[in-house]
Amino acid sequence: MTLLPFPISTMARIPKLQNSLQILAIFLFLVLFFQPSKSLTAETQALLHFKEQLNDPLNYLDSWKDSESPCKFNGITCDQKTGLVTAISLDNKSISGVISPSIFSLQSLTSLVLPSNSLSGVLPSEITNCTNLKILNVTGNNMNGTIPDLSKLTNLEVLDLSINYFSGEFPSWVGNLTSLVALGLGDNDFVEGKIPETLGNLKKVYWLYLAGSNLTGEIPESIFEMEALGTLDISRNQISGNFPKSINKLKNLWKIELFQNKLTGELPVELADLSLLQEFDISSNQMYGKLPPGIGNLKKLTVFQMFKNNFSGEIPSGFGEMQHLDAFSVYRNSFSGAFPANLGRFSPLNSIDISENKFSGAFPKYLCQNGNLQFLLAVENSFSGEFPSTYSSCKPLQRLRVNNNQLSGKISDGVWGLPNVLMLDFSDNKFSGTVSPEIGAATSLNQLVLSNNRFSGEIPKELGKLTQLERMYLDNNEFSGAIPSELGKLKQLSSLHLEKNSFSGAIPSELAEFRRLADLNLASNLLTGSIPNSLSTMTSLNSLNLSHNRLTGKIPTSLDNLKLSSLDLSDNQLSGEVLLDLLTMGGDKAFADNKGLCVDESIKFSMNSGLGGCGGKAAQHKLNKLVVFCIVLLSLSVLMGGLLLVSYLNYKHSHETDPEEQQEEAKGTNPKWKLENFHHVEFDADDVCGFDEDNLIGSGGTGKVYRLDLKKGCGTVAVKQLWKGNGVKVLTREMEILGKIRHRNIVKLYASLMKEGSNFLVFEYMPNGNLFEALHREIKAGKPELDWYQRYKIALGAAKGIAYLHHDCCPPIIHRDIKSTNILLDEDYEAKISDFGVAKVSEISSRGSELSCFAGTHGYMAPEMAYTLRVTEKSDIYSFGVVLLELVTGRKPIEDTFGEGKDLVYWTSTHLNDKESIVKVLDQKVVSELVQEDMIKVLRIATLCTTKLPNLRPNMKEVVKLLVDAEPWTFRSSSKSEKKGHNFSEV
Repeated sequence: MTLLPFPISTMARIPKLQNSLQILAIFLFLVLFFQPSKSLTAETQALLHFKEQLNDPLNYLDSWKDSESPCKFNGITCDQKTGLVTAISLDNKSISGVISPSIFSLQSLTSLVLPSNSLSGVLPSEITNCTNLKILNVTGNNMNGTIPDLSKLTNLEVLDLSINYFSGEFPSWVGNLTSLVALGLGDNDFVEGKIPETLGNLKKVYWLYLAGSNLTGEIPESIFEMEALGTLDISRNQISGNFPKSINKLKNLWKIELFQNKLTGELPVELADLSLLQEFDISSNQMYGKLPPGIGNLKKLTVFQMFKNNFSGEIPSGFGEMQHLDAFSVYRNSFSGAFPANLGRFSPLNSIDISENKFSGAFPKYLCQNGNLQFLLAVENSFSGEFPSTYSSCKPLQRLRVNNNQLSGKISDGVWGLPNVLMLDFSDNKFSGTVSPEIGAATSLNQLVLSNNRFSGEIPKELGKLTQLERMYLDNNEFSGAIPSELGKLKQLSSLHLEKNSFSGAIPSELAEFRRLADLNLASNLLTGSIPNSLSTMTSLNSLNLSHNRLTGKIPTSLDNLKLSSLDLSDNQLSGEVLLDLLTMGGDKAFADNKGLCVDESIKFSMNSGLGGCGGKAAQHKLNKLVVFCIVLLSLSVLMGGLLLVSYLNYKHSHETDPEEQQEEAKGTNPKWKLENFHHVEFDADDVCGFDEDNLIGSGGTGKVYRLDLKKGCGTVAVKQLWKGNGVKVLTREMEILGKIRHRNIVKLYASLMKEGSNFLVFEYMPNGNLFEALHREIKAGKPELDWYQRYKIALGAAKGIAYLHHDCCPPIIHRDIKSTNILLDEDYEAKISDFGVAKVSEISSRGSELSCFAGTHGYMAPEMAYTLRVTEKSDIYSFGVVLLELVTGRKPIEDTFGEGKDLVYWTSTHLNDKESIVKVLDQKVVSELVQEDMIKVLRIATLCTTKLPNLRPNMKEVVKLLVDAEPWTFRSSSKSEKKGHNFSEV
């Protein structure tokens, strides 16, 4: 009997079953084949819609076509089995525009990487649909708005939203993303707040970047539960309290960045337990005390920075045994004692700054032992003895500054001839000996500063080989012999100081070849002969001092061609007549103790000069010139008086109370305050009247501004009392604009008040005044209040504020009076745009707004204002460019030195022919080798903004992007995992 696989009844149904199976197979084929096709089509459409929202100047997205599979698109990765899109990567492709929500329909998306572009707009909330997402990276863009709650994306491993303009509360929900290994939220515009305790839940996070996020309060203990943490960066915030002892719980830490905060107290001994630590920076805090000796045992340290604190005591000797140390900076502390003798002996040290401390004893001699040292700064200490000859072989050295110590002896030949050195500063020591002819090999030298030492002998003619030299200070030494004529070859020289030496012989006529020289001082030497006529060809000369020498002969008449601001020829043996122009430049003091000098009798009378009279035929002629001068002066005085009278009458008219207001006051119908609040602040409306004039902090075209301390300890506000007449108009405009907008870099309007014809606006108080005042204020020793890093921060903040007005307000707002006095500074020197009294809401048109009257300030107004009343946002950009020029040059928008009718923009444009001229434009009070290139970058941005044709100026979003790219070395990011460089002293 044959066994059948199925019963007979079943076998009878096999043909039907085969037909069913065929139908099922066809169905399955259709499902398996056509369904992915539909998905691929949907994904293609999603990506193409995403592309439509982008600007692609590099044409990187040209391969994104509907005829192609998305798997062939540039920057797209697909799953090999399903063919579905899993990753989008568009890193640094210069792409702008907004992120379309369409891409979040890609259900298989695991990686969205869009860093270092110019993307703007918000992060769409639809992103939470991509529950498979593991990597989200949009760092380095211009995105804004509040970050949506991403806590549903539980698979996220990398979240980097840093270096954008995200606002709102610091996101506490990140503590729910327990799969994270990297978290970057730094450099955004969050409102002030504390670090969320919930971050302690992130046990897997290795990289944490929260720098520049407006964080306050102490570091929560929960942070030290993040056991995997390798990089901890909470720099550039307002973190307070003591340095946490619990830091030793983070055994994997290799990088700690807590600089620019408000940390206090001493460094805990527990820090020495972090055996893997490589980079450590707590600079610019308020810490003090001695360093725990155990820190010297951190053998893997590469970067150690704690400048601008109050530390004292000695540096642990263990630093001398380190084998990986690359950068060491502790300037502006109170360290003392001997410096570790072996520091640098076993390590590849590249940069060291120990300036402004109290180190004593012998100068360390092994800092360049391994031939890598580029920056050696040891200013203002008490080192003594000779400067080590070991530095003769330090070929990479670029900046060598050991001034203001007690060093003595000779400097070895090799040190003079370092081939790459840009600056040699040995000033204010007790050095002796001569300047070696080897200095001719230092062909990169830009500054040579030997002031206030005991150097002697003749200066070598090899100095003439230093064609890059811009400043040479050899004053107050014991140099002798003739001034070498070879110095005339130094075409880039801008400042030459040879005073208080024993130079003899004649002044070389070759010095006239200094076409860029602004400052020449040869005083207090033994120079003889006459003043060379050729000096009058030095058209850039601003200061000339030849006093206290033995010069003879007449003063060249051609010298009056020089428009000097300082002239001193006193205490010589000069003779002949002093011309009027020269006497006007220097006064009697400039020619004193020259027995043979005299002035024309008429000049003597008119100038009340104490010099002897010459008499002569020229007296009558010069008297006639004087009479003409007096007549012109009198005419100008009459004209000015008339203008002042007209101004007074207009002022009086504008301040008269309107008839309706007078009628209301007479009837007593307006007895109460009309108050409107925009931000919550507790104050009594009656407090804003009867101001004490001692509290006046400003006065402008729209009114006076007073400082008001609120009662009940509610803080301080600024109250603007508007002029009557146009007061209501200004009040309405500022309320209309400031009452609606919210931005970190726009001054807050708390409230407006009106009563009996008086109008007041209540603003947040800015303790550091306005930018114009801060730029021209000085702190001790003539140092400017604002260094370059502060100026850059102010520029970027102000740019963000204006960009918000132009691009994020609908319709856009044109400020129309951007200037440094309208940029206010809070207690942290954060910039706030203020004074919207003449601002206008722009029409939604490329043609701009037709304005009924001029607005703006002379020196800041765009050129097109001279021929049109139709103004676009580009007029604000021009004005902001002038502010950038103020920050870079330290000059005012209008100065007499620019020439009649000329302004800062014109003056700057005449100094952009070559690198040497450009460097001279930079504010010499703040420029240094470390920030020079950064300042030049901002100067370039300023020139773009002040281009004559409006359509050639960038828009404000582009300006912000350019400024971000010009970020100084201190803040600059160098990689995805390291967003800060290393700073060294500017001194």
